[in-house]
Amino acid sequence: MSVSGSSHVQAARQVLADRLREMCKDAGLDGKQLAVLCGWHPSKVSRISTGRTSPSADDLRAWCSACGREGEAADLVASLRAVEGMWVEWRRMERAGLRRAQQAVLPLFERTHWFRAYSSWLVPGLLQTHGYTEDVLRAVQQRRVTVDDVADAVAVRMERQRVLREGQRRFAFLLEESVLFNGLGDADTQAEQLERLITVSTLPNVSVGIVPARLHRTRMPVEGFWIFDTAQVNVELVSGHLTLTQPSEVAMYADTFATLADMAAYGPKARALITAAIHALG
Repeated sequence: MSVSGSSHVQAARQVLADRLREMCKDAGLDGKQLAVLCGWHPSKVSRISTGRTSPSADDLRAWCSACGREGEAADLVASLRAVEGMWVEWRRMERAGLRRAQQAVLPLFERTHWFRAYSSWLVPGLLQTHGYTEDVLRAVQQRRVTVDDVADAVAVRMERQRVLREGQRRFAFLLEESVLFNGLGDADTQAEQLERLITVSTLPNVSVGIVPARLHRTRMPVEGFWIFDTAQVNVELVSGHLTLTQPSEVAMYADTFATLADMAAYGPKARALITAAIHALG
């Protein structure tokens, strides 16, 4: 399941546009009549109703009023806010530094009780050692962030790992076997990280599955993603951060996670794969 942040946003915008167009039709209005009632040029109605232009909150309230559906304005404004918040480029999210970006997701982690995370690139943040995190965030900072607050950002991520031990939370992590051999640091840092994976996999509320590298897979590797309860999916892409809350999209990622989970090794078999990767480091 390869995704594009902009295509997801456009699809969500189109859903909103379709709803507005249906509202206009149900009210017995055409585009020109709606434009007159709203005090707009007809071309504005056309652009909004086809999804070419995103309406403002005031536009939505005017549209609902013209159609005699004022009671639906708040729901439509909430939908608009969701569309606007779906896609965030890394450069915008991290323009004030990495520490703030790390802090921003803490409330989400604190209110979540069931975590599912799949990674085809790196070890997920909740499982990272200090050294591994430092290597990852330093690489990010050097590539795209002018502010150097890596030390503070590492501290925030390390502190966030308390959610593994607090409350009645459940965690299911799936890692592609290739992740065991991918590292930005040296062999000692990678070995320490792999040993932590083994340790965390023995916690009663944590499941660590390794998807073995092999031919004839039923599902190829996909982009890394987190599922928070059944309410939200966060996807990390090369260019930005995608937040999905539509039930149908959350369900697609849940189905993908289930398929990958069926392919994974757990317990002693997973630890054997991790141990083999440690030995391969020499």
